[in-house]
Amino acid sequence: MQQPAKINYKVYQGATFQEIYRWESETKVYTPISQISRSAPCVITTTTASNIPIGWRFRVAGAGGMKEINSVGEDSWYIATGVSGTQITINQVNSLGYTTYTSGGVVEYNDWVGLSNLTARMQIRETVESPAVIYQCGTQTGEIVIDQVYKTITITIPATITEDFTFETAVYSMELVDQQGRVTPFLTGNMVLVKEVTR
Repeated sequence: MQQPAKINYKVYQGATFQEIYRWESETKVYTPISQISRSAPCVITTTTASNIPIGWRFRVAGAGGMKEINSVGEDSWYIATGVSGTQITINQVNSLGYTTYTSGGVVEYNDWVGLSNLTARMQIRETVESPAVIYQCGTQTGEIVIDQVYKTITITIPATITEDFTFETAVYSMELVDQQGRVTPFLTGNMVLVKEVTR
């Protein structure tokens, strides 16, 4: 069974809470690079059209010449801010001062998990054992949106809801449910409420 990701949050009372999640598989995708621009922002051209969604994280490995672009360390990731055919734009990178790309290299990323035919549900309680639900939401009521194009799961708790929160600490979990009723635990963690001053 899939283990849920554990993420802890601060919730600001009276402010909209919004988080965007992306579900990566363990399958690596490697797309060969044919060109990297010296420009702001930097644009990477691959030999075939990339399947990477906008907003997805990726690494660059083995690029010749423009070695500054190569990801260093396991925590070194870029974000695809634009994808068009064989081109991937990295808005956070200004490569004007980089050395000229010569050859080789790959764009490397974890493939996405398909989100079609899934629904999501989430609950917040003061403790795991608490019978009372502080707040619950899901795709059926519109607070959780699953986007098949960008491969994202977005949860939004409106400010009109968070302004009524009174807990100091709480716990939450989110589950995904497929059409056969199989439940996958997706997220879990703690929440700390930061009390509102401007109200």
